[in-house]
Amino acid sequence: MSDLEPGGASADERGQSVDSEGPDQGVESGRPARSWRRPFGDRVGSVEVLALLLIVLIMFREPVAALISTPRLQTWTTVFVSVMVQAVPFLVFGVLLSAVIAVFVPRSFWARALPRHPALAVPVASAAGVVLPGCECGAVPIAGSLIRRGVTPAAALAFLLAAPAINPVVLAATAVAFPNNPEMVVGRGMASLVVAMVMGWLWLRLGRADWIRLPRRPELDDLSKGRAFWAAARHDIVHAGGFLVLGAMAAACINVLVPERWLQTLADNPVLSVLALAVLAVLLSICSEADAFVAASLSQFSLTARLAFLVVGPMVDLKLISMQTGVFGRRFAARFAPTTFVVAVLVAVGVGAVLW
Repeated sequence: MSDLEPGGASADERGQSVDSEGPDQGVESGRPARSWRRPFGDRVGSVEVLALLLIVLIMFREPVAALISTPRLQTWTTVFVSVMVQAVPFLVFGVLLSAVIAVFVPRSFWARALPRHPALAVPVASAAGVVLPGCECGAVPIAGSLIRRGVTPAAALAFLLAAPAINPVVLAATAVAFPNNPEMVVGRGMASLVVAMVMGWLWLRLGRADWIRLPRRPELDDLSKGRAFWAAARHDIVHAGGFLVLGAMAAACINVLVPERWLQTLADNPVLSVLALAVLAVLLSICSEADAFVAASLSQFSLTARLAFLVVGPMVDLKLISMQTGVFGRRFAARFAPTTFVVAVLVAVGVGAVLW
């Protein structure tokens, strides 16, 4: 009986049961448990992928250099880099501001700052875009953070559309780009504000809460303020930044594939010229601080068509659709982006008819 435990199992049987539990459970002799962890952890992360990519590029640097030297690929690279250089600073600004909202701004602040009635909160949130000098890349994570903090989605989405188009930096750039047409500044600000409010009210009327699927953030309540801030910032920059890269790649592909001579053909038709520049704004994905200078260079098109370019661009473009998909979900982007495009074109044409 000396070989039996109090429960009646022999030492050999007990040893077998211990071994059957797996190598991580240890052994009877007091020796430390052996670790069977894989050398790269549970999964391969972005650092490992980047290191592997760099190794491949070094090994095949000569074929890669020959491939990049082609004119079309050089154009692709130029467009991709320009979109990223324009967008990344404002994306970082928006992510940091989003983290500040998530960590340091109490929920009760939004209840006091915005009217209780959602229909009245929409124009207030739209007008708030005037005070934020940022572009559409920064507005997407900010809108997501506002929804997390209890702001009605209609107001957050109105802010998302208004902020990139009517802030002082964008309006000043438009004035510089169109020195002989100051009404373009008025038209852009007025049309963009109307579109933002109309889309907010449409969401109140037709939108559904289950269309928005915000990605899960790490729990912030149990962390210190500093740790919570950086956790929220890291999460948003990785999540939104990846979709920004995809959008920039799509915009670069479109710039390479669409022949420029098509634009001149479309400019002669008043209706097609508006639609052409609206679609071009979606495809080019130019930052709202720089799109006015591109619009000014398209002198073969009417002012109304160029106004449509300026109204649509900051609200619907490839990188924005990609980022909205990442932040709000596919079901949201599939409905919100096309509706915004139609409303923006109609409002721009209406404002253009009044001004010119």
